[in-house]
Amino acid sequence: MIRKLSDLLLHLLCAVLIFVAANVYLLTAYCTFPKPLAVLFFLTANALPLVSFRRYPNFRLRICNHGVACLKIFLLSTVGTVAFQLYALFFSLYLNWMKALLGILLCIVVEALIFWNGILCVYLTSVQLGIKLRVLGAVFGMIPPINLYFLGKIIYTVSAEITCETALYERNLARKDQQVCHTKYPILLVHGVFFRDSVRFNYWGRIPKELLTNGATVFYGNHQSAASIADSAAELAERIRQIVAETGCEKVNIIAHSKGGLDCRYAIKHCGIANYVASLTTVNTPHRGCQFADYLLEKVSSSVKEKVARTYNKVLRKIGDPNPDFLAAVGDLTSDRVRALTDTLPVPEGIYCQSVGSKLNRATGGKFPLNFSYPLVKHFDGANDGLVGEDSFRFGEHYTFLTTPGKRGISHGDVIDLNRENIRGFDVREWYITLVKELKEKGL
Repeated sequence: MIRKLSDLLLHLLCAVLIFVAANVYLLTAYCTFPKPLAVLFFLTANALPLVSFRRYPNFRLRICNHGVACLKIFLLSTVGTVAFQLYALFFSLYLNWMKALLGILLCIVVEALIFWNGILCVYLTSVQLGIKLRVLGAVFGMIPPINLYFLGKIIYTVSAEITCETALYERNLARKDQQVCHTKYPILLVHGVFFRDSVRFNYWGRIPKELLTNGATVFYGNHQSAASIADSAAELAERIRQIVAETGCEKVNIIAHSKGGLDCRYAIKHCGIANYVASLTTVNTPHRGCQFADYLLEKVSSSVKEKVARTYNKVLRKIGDPNPDFLAAVGDLTSDRVRALTDTLPVPEGIYCQSVGSKLNRATGGKFPLNFSYPLVKHFDGANDGLVGEDSFRFGEHYTFLTTPGKRGISHGDVIDLNRENIRGFDVREWYITLVKELKEKGL
C-alpha cells in the first residue's frame, strides 16, 4: 500500500512538472516564471520515473516500470493540458492567433516526448505485451478515442507483468534458503513431438530457470523431435543411463509432456530403465490417443502426407536430428495405436506415477495454431487443450486437472510455458515449483 501511494504521488508530481513545461508559453505571459526552469521541469519529469521504491528482479523490469510511469504521467498531464488550453482559447487568454498556435504546438511537442519515452520503453522491454497488442497499438495510435483504449490496455498489461514478475522474485528471495525444489533425484524434462531441446529456445519456457533458482537439478531428454514411440523410448533410455553414469544420481524424476509421456512409459517397460526412474509425471499426454490424428491421417492423401513428411524430415536433419520420422511419430498418436500400445504398459511398480491434464475453455483462449485445431479436436475428442481430449490425460496414482475461471483455459502449450505468457488464474512457473516440491516431500 505504501509503495502504491508513493508511486501515485511520484506520478502526480511528474504530471505537474510536464503540465508546467507544456504550458510555459502561456503561463509566463501572466506570471513571473523563468522559461529555462521549464526545461529543467521537463527533463526531471522524464527521468524521475526511474526512481522507484520497489525492488526489481532485473534492469528490464525497471525500464518497463519507467515506461508505464511515463505513459501514466502522459495521460494525467494531457488531461490537464487539454483542459487548460481549451479554457485559454475560450476566454481569449492568448494575445493573438500566432501566440496561440505556438503555445498549442509546444504542448503537443512536450506531451509527445513524454509519451514516446514511455511507449518505446514498454515496446522494447515488455514480454507480455506480445506482437498482437504492439501492432494494434501502433495501427490505432492516431485514431481517437480508440487510441485511448489501446493505451489503457498496454498500461494494464505491462503493469500486471511487472507486478507478477516482482512477486515471483520476492517469493524466491524469501524461500531461497529452503531450496524447496532440491529433490533427492534430479529432474529430467522430456519434450513432446515436433520440438527439440534447444539452447536458443527452451521448450519449457521459463520453468527450468525457476526450478534451478529453487534448488532443482535439471536435465533434458535431448531426443529427436519426431520418431516412433519405440525409437524415442530407446533414445531416452540411453539418455537416462548416461545421466546416472555421469552423475551417480542412481535415479531420475521424469516430467514428460505430450508424446514424451508415452515415450517414457515405453522406455520404462521395454528398455530396461525401470530401476533408474524414481517418478514419472506425464503432462497433457494422450494416454488414449487422439481421434483427431486418426482423422488427419485418413483424410489427407498419401501424396500430401509423404510430401509433408519429406520436407519435415529434411529440415530436421539439417538442425540436428539424425533420423527423424514424421509419419511414424504421427501414426503412433492415433487412438487405435495408442490404446493397443498402452494395454501393454501397466503402471510400473515401485515408481511413483502421476498425470496432469488441462483444457481450453474456448478456441480463442489458445494461441495459434491451437485456436484453430481446438474446434476440430472438440468434434472428435470433446473438451480438449487444443490437441488432446480431456478423457485421454489420466494415468497413474494421482491426476491433476487444470483450467482457469472464465473464457481462457489452459492449452497444450500453456502447460509448458511455450508462449511465456502470464495467465490470469494460473501461474505456470509456481505450479511446477509446487509439483517438484511435492516430489521432494515424498523423498524423491
